[in-house]
Amino acid sequence: MNYSVISGDIVSSTGLHTQDRKFVEENLNDLLHNLKQEFNVYGRIIKGDYLECVVPNAAEGLQVALAIKSFVKAIPIKIKTYKSEDNRIKQFKTHGIRLAIGYGELSRYKPEEGVIDGEAIYLSGREISGETTYNKERIVIKNTLFFASKDEKLNKNFQPLLALLDVLLSKATSRQCEVLYLKLMNNQEEEIAKRLGIGQSAVNQHSTSVGWNAIEEAVNYFKMVISK
Repeated sequence: MNYSVISGDIVSSTGLHTQDRKFVEENLNDLLHNLKQEFNVYGRIIKGDYLECVVPNAAEGLQVALAIKSFVKAIPIKIKTYKSEDNRIKQFKTHGIRLAIGYGELSRYKPEEGVIDGEAIYLSGREISGETTYNKERIVIKNTLFFASKDEKLNKNFQPLLALLDVLLSKATSRQCEVLYLKLMNNQEEEIAKRLGIGQSAVNQHSTSVGWNAIEEAVNYFKMVISK
């Protein structure tokens, strides 16, 4: 049986104030609870800024990854409390989190014991650790969404798709990301409007601006390819 395993690390987390790092970790705990309820995802946080999530229905891997990405970008960190020249907080607001989806088998998976071992988690973890975003002189972030499997054809298939989604999400505002997260969590626009205290037309407008139609198509395409 194949799984999608998502590894992720918060962008520029060391540049956040201590209280903001704690705030991000609290939000991530809420996120993992929501993902467990909606997608039966088992997730854990390591050292406050690194995530590991197992998506039992591998075809939902991209949907879950984009939900994580949009959720983190919507976390309300106040940029005004940072120095204007601090590039790290800008990188956090732009990218939020770097994510790799590893697709493959797990030799051992016992969520009740916190055990995840095997090909899928090795692939996602290696992809994240091999893609450094920081050097001493400046922060350079090219891509923040990755896919890794033993199937090179599959990897080449998804690479341009993830690169385009990366660009879309990097340009998204916090409010657009809030709407996107709730849509990816399978909420209807009417429910989202009530949750956010805005009109349904505003929800629709944010959806259009963030490129929801393209994102939904990408998610469905991923589901179709992985389900074959």
